[in-house]
Amino acid sequence: MKSKPSFWQRIGLHDWFLKKDTEDTLATTPTLTPDAIFKYIVDKFQESIHELSFADRIVFYHEYIIAFNTEDYKEFMENKKGIFGLIVQESVKKFYELLKGYRAQGKTVEPSASKWVFRFVSHPDYYRGDKGFIGKLLPGATQKEENLRVTFIPRQTGIAQTSDISFDILKGFTFYSEGYYEVPYIEELRYDERKVNVATPTGTSFARFEAIVPDKAFAGKKIEYFMRDEEIVVSGKDDTREASTIFRVPSEWVNTPHLRIRYNRADDKFYLASFGEKTMLNEKAISRSDTANPTWTELPINSKLVLNGIVGINIFKS
Repeated sequence: MKSKPSFWQRIGLHDWFLKKDTEDTLATTPTLTPDAIFKYIVDKFQESIHELSFADRIVFYHEYIIAFNTEDYKEFMENKKGIFGLIVQESVKKFYELLKGYRAQGKTVEPSASKWVFRFVSHPDYYRGDKGFIGKLLPGATQKEENLRVTFIPRQTGIAQTSDISFDILKGFTFYSEGYYEVPYIEELRYDERKVNVATPTGTSFARFEAIVPDKAFAGKKIEYFMRDEEIVVSGKDDTREASTIFRVPSEWVNTPHLRIRYNRADDKFYLASFGEKTMLNEKAISRSDTANPTWTELPINSKLVLNGIVGINIFKS
């Protein structure tokens, strides 16, 4: 039986990015510090200016996707929780400081987007200490891109390497709502920390849901819903109710109703009951139950639901 190829093997860069010898394997795993991440982001910002600017116009990335090894990411979220937000604050302050310098030189400094976006993500094929970077001019752009410029620093060499690779590689990364930050772009180039948005709207919510439907009207778009009640119903396009407890997914592929989702304060966990024809939770089938007598199944955060084999719903911590 053939072993499943790794992420880097599938994109043809295994030997280039991850080749190592015995000495490398036995080397002490480097510690990934907040200062190293901050300097890495600023370096990528400056590189984007050098690569994208022309004439007297300064052009730069507005979205920064920073990738780590899964264990490194987990360590930051558990032992240094909140540090990513502080790194974002200092990074944007530094961006403005550098842009002010260019503007003082008479250069044209105008944004290509109205906000800065930072996504801290993990990938299982990264080693401890590895860092990866993907930059975008337009955050959250939905247009199809033929190729993506990806910068990666393998722990074995510590030397940054960049390559054009397929946009499809993003499917291999794990994105977490806790690692997502938005900061509005300030034309005066002055940072305002009160305007940082950590992927959570005004008001309390228990979880955030993203639905992806195949309908043409929603091609390339995600439908977002914030769970503000302890129990909600996920329903289809035929549901005419407007209550806050109804997550209406505008697709004929979703039953009306399809799911009930409940938050239990006692154990700080989510549970779901399925009434639809077919429900998959993290690739496992969920038994269909009667609306009058629901059967509850634990719904972990960062799970993926597939309804009737076609509509995808992801749940994130809000």
